[in-house]
Amino acid sequence: MKLIVFGATGGTGKEVVKQALADGHEVTAFIRNPIKMSDEHPLLTIVQGDALSTKDVGNALTGHEAVISCLGSNGLKETNILTEMTKNILNGMKTHNIERIAYVASAGINKEIPGLTGKLSQFILRNVLKDHGDAVEEIKKQGVHYTIARPMQLTTQPLSKTYRQDTHSIPVKGRKIGRADVAHFLLQSVVQGKHMNESIGLAY
Repeated sequence: MKLIVFGATGGTGKEVVKQALADGHEVTAFIRNPIKMSDEHPLLTIVQGDALSTKDVGNALTGHEAVISCLGSNGLKETNILTEMTKNILNGMKTHNIERIAYVASAGINKEIPGLTGKLSQFILRNVLKDHGDAVEEIKKQGVHYTIARPMQLTTQPLSKTYRQDTHSIPVKGRKIGRADVAHFLLQSVVQGKHMNESIGLAY
């Protein structure tokens, strides 16, 4: 499968690229700063660009079968950067007839985390969660086949391929999940056609 990964130099994005290449997929890593990725692989193409540029995104999307977005925000201040980047991706998908996207959001976008943890996340991460939430709404409006990942706290735990999922909320008493396992979920969803038009909470 020919995949393009946005946010390919972040923790989860790097894992998506690594696992996709290991599985024999053609991967385009869309990155803003080429210094952050020096990987070489016969199936890897590195494209430098700005996800806030409609032109850069549109050009990069040519010829791909699916999009995996691991874009993240920079800090906790009020912003709509994720929403704007996602709009550019969706516009490019429409232009190039790409119908499949997997998007990493965050647990909490639906106010689904219970108890004190949920209240704290809604306060501390309110701007990030709103931006992710708005981006997800843009995806849902476009009529594409989407999978939304809502991971709990991300860690550097090695790939286990063993984690819990919840369609409506988060896994009971789930607190953390490794970026490698989030990447595994994203790839399985896209490559195997799983979780079509679903938003999935992820945790161990």
